[in-house]
Amino acid sequence: MTTRKTLDDWLHWQESLHTAAIDMGLARVERVRDAMGLKPACPVIMVAGTNGKGSTCAMLSSMLRAAGYKVGAYTSPHILRYNERIAIDLKPASDERIISAFEAIDAARGDTTLTYFEFGTLAAVHCFAAEKVDAIILEVGLGGRLDAVNIFEPDVSVVVSVDLDHQAILGDNREDIGFEKAGIYRAGKPAICVDPEPPLRLLEHAAAIGADLRLYGRDFGFTRMDNQWSFRHGDHARHALPIPALRGGYQMVNACGALAALEALKDTLPVGIGAVKQGLVEVEWPGRFQVLPGRPAVVLDVGHNPHAVKAMAAALKQLPYAEKRYAVFSMLADKDMDAVIELARGEFDHWLVAGLDMPRGQSGESIAARLAAAGIDSVAAYPAVADAWAAALSQAGDNDRIVVFGSFHTVAEVEAARRHPV
Repeated sequence: MTTRKTLDDWLHWQESLHTAAIDMGLARVERVRDAMGLKPACPVIMVAGTNGKGSTCAMLSSMLRAAGYKVGAYTSPHILRYNERIAIDLKPASDERIISAFEAIDAARGDTTLTYFEFGTLAAVHCFAAEKVDAIILEVGLGGRLDAVNIFEPDVSVVVSVDLDHQAILGDNREDIGFEKAGIYRAGKPAICVDPEPPLRLLEHAAAIGADLRLYGRDFGFTRMDNQWSFRHGDHARHALPIPALRGGYQMVNACGALAALEALKDTLPVGIGAVKQGLVEVEWPGRFQVLPGRPAVVLDVGHNPHAVKAMAAALKQLPYAEKRYAVFSMLADKDMDAVIELARGEFDHWLVAGLDMPRGQSGESIAARLAAAGIDSVAAYPAVADAWAAALSQAGDNDRIVVFGSFHTVAEVEAARRHPV
């Protein structure tokens, strides 16, 4: 009999079950899928991309829910609670629902070991089947071709963006990374690419397998007019749409990807213009250029690669003037910190940095040294992100701005400190 009683018990056990935290390949998880008989009975939308895939999933969930559908969405990573990864009708699944899925997986897997992410992927689809959802949205965790999510058959696949991240696994150039992400495309199925400059290898793969490729700028796009916009897809258009509630100009492009996916499923999951508008106005996605209410102004952004931080810097320029600009910053050691610093340096007057206590973490002193080497003078290192956050709050005035960025973990530690202040 298992001694794993709580969700935390199960998660701690999963972290050590398989020999590697990341093990690219589908054979093991496919065996367990088949043993469980897991096959979604409703339309599946699969979303990949270097950045923007979570926001795209959030907009899809919001619009489908506004249309009256029961929606299951699997995203990662979480910020505060694991349950955030498995959402049913925009709400995190309960501990009991997730544990029930974990028990079913454990009973079916035999001697097959699974990674933490593989367990979560199977659990999500098991939960969605148990809840009899009308639509499933699956966010790819890493790449696409060999990601565990790809064991399921999508009715429409979306690649939001292609840029450099996880180079040690996916390749050190956009062509190789684009090919990995194109692995979620299927023969004869709608294959959407929202990146304005799609890599040639992505295009070639889509053509080779006979996917129904739909490209941003060629097959669909948008026109913005002051405080509203229009979406076009072939001869069809949706006019007078509200600007998405998610901040940042790049969210318009993400919204295009979401609407292109809905257009591809209009015969099986029709979504009226009223639901589209409601979904765009009500969508929430914490930690993605999230501007908190009150003073000083506080922005939470999980951006952790050059592509994301470039977008963050552009979005910061659209905010009201701040007298002093503080960065609460930490990054994992395997990220391109030098490029991130170069992109963000002009947006901050003071940097408050700290380490992340995890296998890929690095010390605050190491981060401070990298900033100093880049010629940035006002830098202070702290033992933990919560300490850097507390220092920023103590220094910032009402007319200043604090931006927390560099990693999901950085934002998570600040959110935990905000909710449980010492």
